Amino acid sequence: MKYIYKLFFWFTLSLPLIDSCYAANINDGKDKAVACAGCHGVNGISRNPMWPNLAGQNSGYLSLQLRNFRDGKRINSIMNTLSKTLTNEDIDNLAAYYSSLR
Repeated sequence: MKYIYKLFFWFTLSLPLIDSCYAANINDGKDKAVACAGCHGVNGISRNPMWPNLAGQNSGYLSLQLRNFRDGKRINSIMNTLSKTLTNEDIDNLAAYYSSLR
């Protein structure tokens, strides 16, 4: 019985760490993705090999990279400029949208 209480305790502590994309809005992400389509393609498949495909990519990875671009931790002049206006919610929505495209 002690084991169950410990398990429950650790589970409740870990809830905030669950991937934020569970609460993300895919439709809002799709609306925001219009700005991304020029390079990354309408459905997240780029026509230029210089730009990565985003369709089906892991949402956590996409969120992290967009935050890195926005915060200047990852450098690309186009991405740094475009991501400056994105909120954390926008980023999570975009990541959820692109990861939903399989």
